[in-house]
Amino acid sequence: MSRISIILPAKNEAAALKDLLPRLVAAQPGAEIVVVDDGSTDDTPAVCAAAGVTCLSSPYSMGNGAAIKRGARAAIGEILVFMDGDGQHDPEDIARLLARLDQGYDMVVGARDWESQAGVGRGVANTVYNWLASKMTGQPVADLTSGFRVARAGRFREFIHLLPNGFSYPTTSTMAFFRSAYGVAYEPIKAAQRVGKSHIKPLKDGVRFLLIIFKIATLYSPLKLFFPVSLVFFLLGCANYAWTFVHEGRLTNGSTLMWSATVIVFLIGLVSEQITSLMYVKSRDA
Repeated sequence: MSRISIILPAKNEAAALKDLLPRLVAAQPGAEIVVVDDGSTDDTPAVCAAAGVTCLSSPYSMGNGAAIKRGARAAIGEILVFMDGDGQHDPEDIARLLARLDQGYDMVVGARDWESQAGVGRGVANTVYNWLASKMTGQPVADLTSGFRVARAGRFREFIHLLPNGFSYPTTSTMAFFRSAYGVAYEPIKAAQRVGKSHIKPLKDGVRFLLIIFKIATLYSPLKLFFPVSLVFFLLGCANYAWTFVHEGRLTNGSTLMWSATVIVFLIGLVSEQITSLMYVKSRDA
């Protein structure tokens, strides 16, 4: 059995794969290479056949995360290597990530520097995500959204049912590993400019990236999100009561509503925390 399986989600990335696949074969000659064709309309299957690698084709596009899940289920290796199929990641970096994994980690992520970010906007957004994830986990998170990572197959498959079908599988898998106390390391890499046009639409995906911020918190510990919000409502209620008592000598409905919101938000956080804990117990037992 091949020890390493390299999984590349690809949607109309034939132009990049023509150069990338031969380099992958040369860099990791004994590895299983699986290209998951996410409903491409170009000649991706033919490019894969010419390179002698496995191609799993979908009849229609299901999303980047869906391609990752399909590839992870089909792979036979003990270690899974995830790379983008657009030519951004250097096959030569795989060896460095695998070397870190052999130090006892369960997942190693290729961390991009600022020059490797796809534009200033994406760079700022990723910096915010990294900061928030670091605060939530108490561990330094160098690149939360990097799609270049290696992981032990058994560990990664524990969380397949949690992964979304869209683009935020790196966020979900990273927070799931931290939540389950699996070792995560970061290895600096340089990412090249992608070949072809990006599938990310800034306007449409802006809301999606905003939701990732909330997902980071709820995936790791919902109470860390809900408790500060609850505290804000409590303090606002106290401030409103102090103002109205001094000026009107009474307790108003506004203060009462804010204190009620304090209790409701806090209880929602407690329930969410328990649900999250049960979700990860299910992952470990699967």
